[in-house]
Amino acid sequence: MTRSAEDTHRMPGRLAALLADASAEAVRAAGGRAGGVYLRSSTPGLLRLAVLAGLPGPLFRPWFRMHVDRPFPVADAYRLGVQVVLPNATETMRRYPQFAAGLPFPFGSLYVPVMAAAGSTGSSGVYGVLTVLRPAAPDATELLPARERLTRLAEELGADLRGLEVGAVPPVVWDGEPLCVLSPSTPPSAGRIGRFAWDPASDAVKTDERLHTLLGEPDVAQSVQDLAAAVATTADAPRVLAALQETAAGRPPQLPLYVRAVDGALRLMECWTAYDSATEPPDPYRVRGVVLDSGPGAAADAAADLLPDGVFCMDRLGVVRYANPRAGQLLRRSRDELLGRSLWEAVPWLNQPACEDHMRSALLAPDPVHCHVRRPADDGGEFEGDWLALSVYPSPDVLTCTVQPAGRVADSPTERESAPGVSSMTPLYRPIVLAIALTEAVTARQVSAVVMRELLPAFGGRRLAIYLLQDRHLYLAWETGFPAGFLAPFDGVGLDTRLPGVETLTTGRPLFFDSMQDLAAAYPGIALDATEGARAFLPLIASGRPVGSCILGFDRPRSFSSEERTVLTALAGLIAHAMQKAQRYESEAALARGLQQALLPRRLSAHPRVETAGRYLPGTQGMEVGGDWYDVVEAGDGLALVIGDVQGHGVQAAATMGQLRSAVRAFALGGRPPDEVMSGTNRLLIDLDPGQFASCCYIWLDPATGTALAARAGHLPPLLREPDGSTQVLHLPGGVVLGVDPRADYPVTELRLEPGAVLALYTDGLVERPDADIDIGITELRVALAKAAAPGGGQLAGMADRLTARARHARDRPDDIALLLATRRPA
Repeated sequence: MTRSAEDTHRMPGRLAALLADASAEAVRAAGGRAGGVYLRSSTPGLLRLAVLAGLPGPLFRPWFRMHVDRPFPVADAYRLGVQVVLPNATETMRRYPQFAAGLPFPFGSLYVPVMAAAGSTGSSGVYGVLTVLRPAAPDATELLPARERLTRLAEELGADLRGLEVGAVPPVVWDGEPLCVLSPSTPPSAGRIGRFAWDPASDAVKTDERLHTLLGEPDVAQSVQDLAAAVATTADAPRVLAALQETAAGRPPQLPLYVRAVDGALRLMECWTAYDSATEPPDPYRVRGVVLDSGPGAAADAAADLLPDGVFCMDRLGVVRYANPRAGQLLRRSRDELLGRSLWEAVPWLNQPACEDHMRSALLAPDPVHCHVRRPADDGGEFEGDWLALSVYPSPDVLTCTVQPAGRVADSPTERESAPGVSSMTPLYRPIVLAIALTEAVTARQVSAVVMRELLPAFGGRRLAIYLLQDRHLYLAWETGFPAGFLAPFDGVGLDTRLPGVETLTTGRPLFFDSMQDLAAAYPGIALDATEGARAFLPLIASGRPVGSCILGFDRPRSFSSEERTVLTALAGLIAHAMQKAQRYESEAALARGLQQALLPRRLSAHPRVETAGRYLPGTQGMEVGGDWYDVVEAGDGLALVIGDVQGHGVQAAATMGQLRSAVRAFALGGRPPDEVMSGTNRLLIDLDPGQFASCCYIWLDPATGTALAARAGHLPPLLREPDGSTQVLHLPGGVVLGVDPRADYPVTELRLEPGAVLALYTDGLVERPDADIDIGITELRVALAKAAAPGGGQLAGMADRLTARARHARDRPDDIALLLATRRPA
């Protein structure tokens, strides 16, 4: 079968229809609450959520994109081509702690790869992943029937996508936002639904008697414009018409569509394409659809309208289907502004992290949720208004919400715990905050500091200890809040010791003790500190491998709710992964430091008439190893003074630095002039590592005459201190950085270095400030150079120490620093 150019152009709409149908059927087959399909995108290694069924997109935006290398079930199913079955929250936390921390709710999930058909020419053999979120099950065996049904659906979808892909350029990918659709629900009452069909080619519309009854008109429509006018008000009719036309063009709109009727009732319209799948689809598509009264009914409306509390109902896409007058008053929106619109669109100030997390919980878990939200003083102001108490009661199809004024809500964690009737929001929103904060931590000390800053205040803890596993012993890596020396006897204990911090790791089970008495009863004879508070011992296990254990201490006895236990267990998995990453990072950093120390010059080439001094300081953030270097090379009758800076940090930057230093030395020893040294090194870097670049300044000095020839490749200008103490910035003309343009030119400038004058070459780490222009830093260095003592008698080394003193004693150095000084001695 040959695909026409028009068919290929219309493929995105047909693709969306296929995916929407597959998602809805998957949710129905697996007894799920929600589902969807992730598809590969045109960006290598990136999956995008193509269809989301049964969940509002704004609440799940963090999961719209997924890299295939991330430790998430969708990524594993796609990358490995295997099914992933997570029957409940416990199994999810054990296998995917980062995913569980982001969605810490009791649900199960299934992930089935959508494979390309046999003989596919696709690059990966996998189009994407079909996924369903469903109620939790005791174990995976209960999900076997659902797993089998999803497998068949994934196979059918793969075959459909393969047929769609034949002859298509580009192949089947998804690069846009997801299409959000309602998941299958219980059919509405037969008396409240009407059906229609539309043939765009002839503009003929057919309707059934039930639609006539629902709309109260004996003859609904003769054309599609008539149909739109009958279904909705004059204001909403254009939206209905646009949705029908988009469907006919093969581009499914965001459905279902809620519209207001002439009598004020809220109606729902759904439409879809209709054709015989055994033949080519027509152009345009024929369209079928339904119109239904989706409100709770006139009697229920009238009763709810009289309630003193605010009541409103949403479908599972967050669209408000009913709101009583009190709800509109408290939310500061009229009912017309609420009905038929997304809650977050109609009431933007509800986009608060705590509120969004509670809504996610109601959509994914069966239990009601309760929270407090702060209403702004006005729509454009900050959150300085009063508080509202919001409760959400989920059902398979509708979320019923109540809202009422609330008293003052405690701000601190301690107040939240003690405030009667106020539930702590911490377990719901803190995992995401901690996960984000941990992404910035790269060392074990930084990970521990993040845990202390984020985790302890969230749960009202006062003590923290983190032990890491090494050679079957646990060693204390971090502690805070414990009495001085109390933990010393537990440092280095073996895995055969009966201690809760050891057993939580060896068994993989968290241990919670409401008081120290409970702890002493479980472990007789264990040393206790003076407090009577609760303790939590959490295993740090990453990817099935033990990393260590974490201890949380509280000043007072307290119980741990099932929700807190769930979240703390998930957080332990996050901490374990971060610690494992930190250990790998520190090993790589040690390797990089050793490599860099081996590559930096142990001694500088000397000359009777020239004195030189060099200093290097590594950065204190990140890898702590960069690509800065300096060198002094014997070059013919003179000396070559070199300084450079390779982009980036780590092993790669250090290795590139070593290659460039060797190249510059080789060219210099060969007697090449400065411009040829720069050009040759530039071409070498492009050949070695396309995409990597470096700055460099190269000055050849004649010790006898003081003549200097300088070339600069995107590097900072040198400084010159004259014998009288005056200083200047040498604004030398230069070329682009090395590694960018193979045809770049590097002009040469002639200078003169008088006896007693000092030439200073440096990298940006010495003069760059995060809150100031770099020219200010260069000026400060020039002033410091002017104030330094005149060289002579080996004092150049002291001058180098003084110029780097502030950086050497700074707590944080974002970048590494290199400095090279040179002076001519009098004859």
